[in-house]
Amino acid sequence: MKNQQFRRSLCAAAVTSALLGLAMPAVAQDADEEEQANRLERIEVTARRTTENLQEVPVSVSSFGEMDLERVGINDITELQQRIPNTTLQVSRGTNSTLTAYIRGVGQQDPLWGFEPGVGVYIDDVYVARPQGAVLEVFDVERIEVLRGPQGTLYGKNTIGGAMKYVTAQLTGDPELRVQGTIGDYNRRDFKISGQTAITDNFYVGGAIASLNRDGFGEYVNTGDDNYNKELSTGRISALWMPSDTVTVRLSADRTEDDSNSRGGYRLTTSQVTGDAPLDSVYDSRTAMPVDNYVKTEGLSAVVDWELNQNWMFKSVTAKREGFTDTNIDFDSTEMPTLLVPAIYEDEQFTQEFQLNYVGDNLRFVSGVYYYDGEACGVFGTILGGLGVTVENGGCVETESYAAFGQGTYQLDDQWSFTLGGRYTKDDKVADVYRFTYLGQVYPGEAVGDPLVVNSDFTTAADWSRFSPHASVQYQVSRDLMYYASYSNGFKSGGVDMRADVSLNPDAANPYDPEIVDTYEFGVKSELLDGRVRLNAAVFYSDYQDMQVTVQRAVAAGVASQVLNAADATVQGFEIEALAQATDSLSFNASIGFVDASFDQVIFFNPQTQENEDVSGLWSFANTPEVSANIGFVQEFRDVMSGDLVWSGNLAYRGDTQIFEVPSMLDMDAYSIANTSLVWYSNSGKWQAGLHVKNLFDKEHRLAGYNFAAPRDAQGNIIGPGLGGEDTIVGYYGAPRTVALTVGYRF
Repeated sequence: MKNQQFRRSLCAAAVTSALLGLAMPAVAQDADEEEQANRLERIEVTARRTTENLQEVPVSVSSFGEMDLERVGINDITELQQRIPNTTLQVSRGTNSTLTAYIRGVGQQDPLWGFEPGVGVYIDDVYVARPQGAVLEVFDVERIEVLRGPQGTLYGKNTIGGAMKYVTAQLTGDPELRVQGTIGDYNRRDFKISGQTAITDNFYVGGAIASLNRDGFGEYVNTGDDNYNKELSTGRISALWMPSDTVTVRLSADRTEDDSNSRGGYRLTTSQVTGDAPLDSVYDSRTAMPVDNYVKTEGLSAVVDWELNQNWMFKSVTAKREGFTDTNIDFDSTEMPTLLVPAIYEDEQFTQEFQLNYVGDNLRFVSGVYYYDGEACGVFGTILGGLGVTVENGGCVETESYAAFGQGTYQLDDQWSFTLGGRYTKDDKVADVYRFTYLGQVYPGEAVGDPLVVNSDFTTAADWSRFSPHASVQYQVSRDLMYYASYSNGFKSGGVDMRADVSLNPDAANPYDPEIVDTYEFGVKSELLDGRVRLNAAVFYSDYQDMQVTVQRAVAAGVASQVLNAADATVQGFEIEALAQATDSLSFNASIGFVDASFDQVIFFNPQTQENEDVSGLWSFANTPEVSANIGFVQEFRDVMSGDLVWSGNLAYRGDTQIFEVPSMLDMDAYSIANTSLVWYSNSGKWQAGLHVKNLFDKEHRLAGYNFAAPRDAQGNIIGPGLGGEDTIVGYYGAPRTVALTVGYRF
């Protein structure tokens, strides 16, 4: 019944979109060809590695320009979750700057080093391999694009859910200096400054820095330390050199340091150890360890564009990035050292990409080769104070990846075009993993004697290769209406479980294979009513194979972990995005996404029963609500206090969400969040001021958590002690209502 209803809804969505697209542009064809004052502006994107009109790209993509982001006061990329269908962008559990990203049910649940993401993050064409530090602050940005569906041909591995492109502001050589300050509740104090200038006729420099500070939404009640506070500084410098009319070189460097306290979780149940009941505020916590936390990310890049002639272009992208994290997470959130996890992560990567691109009368293509060399290392301790032991996990993963790709589009006539592409990738990985059990409390880096137990100590190597094809057909009915159908393949790299405990599960040392997604998509992109309405829609069907399932279970000796290619699944759904210019001063926007994601089979080894089990009937997709929607407006008032006043608002809905694959107390019911902003721009173009209210109705919403629950009977009553004698179910929450005033000046 559910599948029948879903198919009917898909058909209804597709037919509705098609009829709107066919009927309304016919009116536009008879209208005067001159651009009207209230026609929607053209949006350019680089989803296919070349600059194109959003309405002519056969890809499901959302784009947000600098003005869009500024007008609604977007602080970091996670706030875009509310405005993009079928997308999850959230801060991971227990952290301030680690990203949890899902698109169409595909993502990365576990942010441990060595595990690969399912959504690729790019800063100016440079791939960011690790989620630590990937909650990017929005400043000095030109636009942000989010591509939905596998992008394996042009963007490579680990983009099977999609990709997010963070495009920084471009240098023009025009002298510019901009300062901006923000104050708000919770003692918010932000300062940003950016600028650029021309040193010579062919050499420009620019830069931006930001200091972002805020007290906590709550506190650690037993220590008085802030919880959910912010203490972050970030900066970027860049240079543009044009040695000739055909060659440009762009150099960039960025650095971000996050000194915010580690985040404490909110206990959903009474502690079995201390007897403490849940606190009054979900932003308050308790801890038995220091709240010190430090995250640093930095990168260097050089991009060379060489116009060989009017048809051929050569491009080189060279980059190096590094990250470091030192954090403390109190899993059980009590004053007792029941389940503490101090951790240190380090990673570095070098990437090199060469492109050779062609644009002709009827043919254009992008081709290239890509090289990635990265190392991710880490160590964390699981301190079980009640048992008087520490289980320390550590190791490194070294990865070399090589790829060659090409994708071409041939324009058959004025209406039909075809695209074919493919990418061949080869991955080589070597992993060193250890897991030792020590007596007492041991923090990473401490000098200790021999371990009490050697749970794991091994080195393993594996390699994989994969060809990822893409094909699409595009039919341009008119200037304002386009249909497309596409097939895309992508894969997420294999790896090794860095928590492997071979003393509990001898198979845990075996590498797990890549997971693969084949996606079929049909879409329509249309502009109606003489370009005053933009309506884009897509339906998709994905065959998700060899899913990497991370399972952690509490057993007598600790936590047994395993990562297996244990699941196959089917993901299908639709997305609709609309923008309407009602008058020359009033516009509306809306989006809706629907995902029906279900496991076909999930088989894994249960270390408690020592048997394989199929739990596909018990599991559901994590971080993937069935329905996500957003509706908003922008109203401009002209000639207000010698300037223009822009009032905007939106209401974002997110359906019931399961935090992990297995249902738990952490799962979040459906909720809606409203936001509103008032921004004033002076007629001189120098001054601007904005008042931004986020989460207007102060809706409490849980984003993530830890679930090491004590055993319960059929009625949910605890019938025994959990891990370390504790019932560990803690949640982490999105921000409460916040109010901020921003004032900026351009010199």
